Amino acid sequence: MFMFRTGFAGAAVLSFVCAGAFAAEIAPPKLGRPATPDEVAKADISIPPDGKGLPPGSGSVAQGAQIFQAKCSACHGANGQGTPNGDRLVGGVGTLASANPVKTVSSYWPYATTLFDYIRRAMPITNPQSLQNDEVYAVVAYILSIDNIVPKDVVMDAQSLPKVQMPNRNGFINWEPRLIRP
Repeated sequence: MFMFRTGFAGAAVLSFVCAGAFAAEIAPPKLGRPATPDEVAKADISIPPDGKGLPPGSGSVAQGAQIFQAKCSACHGANGQGTPNGDRLVGGVGTLASANPVKTVSSYWPYATTLFDYIRRAMPITNPQSLQNDEVYAVVAYILSIDNIVPKDVVMDAQSLPKVQMPNRNGFINWEPRLIRP
């Protein structure tokens, strides 16, 4: 029995060594090429909570209402109330600790800058990244105005957006405080 265990362990070690040596001899596939700095810059569009990297541009609530009706309401409803095809965006403030929490932009999201990031990156779902920066600022202003997070006459831009205090700003625990400081 002892001989079997030793022999089995030796065979296992030998097979791992052989597999490693064999893998080292195989060259990786020659797929693609390193991205150029310009390509990296085009793909690096993330906006953190502090708003660093927000692009130039601006948009008003009134402009956002028009854009929302044209490009967002088919999925999210005329006033952001949601549809079977798209999430509810508004309402729900104060419901997270209730028996029926409603997670929306207004009730759940801690930072308005990440709303800009998400809309610019992923919306509209049928044509992501097709909105101009001014359109994204306007849609953000409109969505935030529905629940009175910002005034109905606000104009959002790279300076004003990071200053927006979302209702659930303090509803999350920041496990990496040195990385995220809005």
